[in-house]
Amino acid sequence: MRIFGRKKFYLKNATVVEQLAAVNSVIFDKTGTLTTNKENTITYEGESLDPTQKSILKSSLRASNHPLSRMLYTSLQDEEVLTVDSYQEHVGKGIEANYQQTKIKIGSSSFVKNAKEQTNLDTSVHISVNDEYKGKYVFKNAYRKGVQELFTQLNKKYDLSIVSGDNEGEKKFLEEFLPKETTFLFNQKPQDKLHYVEELQEKDKSVLMIGDGLNDAGALAQSNVGVVISENINVFSPACDAILDATKFNQIADYIKASKKAVKIIKYCFLLSLMYNVVGLYFAVTGQLMPVIAAILMPLSSISVVVFTTIATNMLGRKLK
Repeated sequence: MRIFGRKKFYLKNATVVEQLAAVNSVIFDKTGTLTTNKENTITYEGESLDPTQKSILKSSLRASNHPLSRMLYTSLQDEEVLTVDSYQEHVGKGIEANYQQTKIKIGSSSFVKNAKEQTNLDTSVHISVNDEYKGKYVFKNAYRKGVQELFTQLNKKYDLSIVSGDNEGEKKFLEEFLPKETTFLFNQKPQDKLHYVEELQEKDKSVLMIGDGLNDAGALAQSNVGVVISENINVFSPACDAILDATKFNQIADYIKASKKAVKIIKYCFLLSLMYNVVGLYFAVTGQLMPVIAAILMPLSSISVVVFTTIATNMLGRKLK
């Protein structure tokens, strides 16, 4: 845990190391996980919003931790922040807020328009004011560095899936960009993601779920190991087992490898301890060991195991950098 923490991978407890070593299926969310919030471009299409409406929009986004909300909030730099009268976030759908006589809805097309989700080829956030549709903010995704290399590494030993709440606009690109064996599921609501994890577990899969925290909360909690990717490590999901700094995303395979090596070290420690006890037991039952010597050797045996573990894990940490 100490070594991982230095490498910006923060675990809830030591048990997560053992669980991480046992995974054989890895699921990724897309927006905010495979994509980075810092390099995306945002354009607006539709009827212009007046300054007050933009301020209400920014103020409504302030409390949301959804990656699209955070990106859009950051892009509205010049707008004033107001105190909205009411606020409600519908997980997997959008945000609804009121300020004085103005009601604003922000989110998916089906949520804002109260109609069937439109099939389109972009990632977008739709806006309505007083139930009148205004337009949408379109996001051009920028993928994190090392995504392709990471998937190539993991594909050798793990079943890979991308489960996203977004539409299939980038499915063709991802199919060409990532290994052919990868499973792609789009238009997935939070409950759908949870069910997919359960389906894999029913097939005796040990699942690692990697997401951004909000819409993935159910799947993160259900998975054997839930990891949240965070641009800001102070923003995380209580459902997760670990938080990974976004700058270390391309090292996920190394963390799994290190966990497997750590479990091997623990097994070697058990073997070392067993050898101690077998030898000690022989001298004890034959009466060749004075009580005072036994009293000295007992703590020394425990200390030697701790020293062995410390040296071995530090060597492993340096080897894997």
